[in-house]
Amino acid sequence: MTERDHVHNWLAGYEAAWRTEGTAGLAALFTEDATYVQSPYDKPVTGLPAIAKMWDRERDGADEVFTLATSIVAVDGQVAVVRAEVTYGDPVTQEYRDLWVIRYAGDGRCEWFEEWPFWPEQPHAESADPFEPPGI
Repeated sequence: MTERDHVHNWLAGYEAAWRTEGTAGLAALFTEDATYVQSPYDKPVTGLPAIAKMWDRERDGADEVFTLATSIVAVDGQVAVVRAEVTYGDPVTQEYRDLWVIRYAGDGRCEWFEEWPFWPEQPHAESADPFEPPGI
């Protein structure tokens, strides 16, 4: 069973890895065969080498200016749900509010990481006009 303290420590490790050059630290966070889904309908990135490649591609570098604030919403068995707010740049050029679904393996590393990202002005439906119901 995963405890809140474990989730808190894992989140600190995740942020530290994002702020560290290279991807060697990912092995302490993710299992060798972990799956990382950047958005619910995106193709999963599977395996530590593929996650490391995606990780490097997605960030500007270890010195990238960002803030990350997380709060644990729920922990149930081996699964945690976390709310994350991320801003990039100073001044801010990009921001997200995100839900993370994290499933941990028996050794405490993540075996499944799924993001549900949202950003300002993102429509909540397919309609170009967020106040117009789809299909009208």
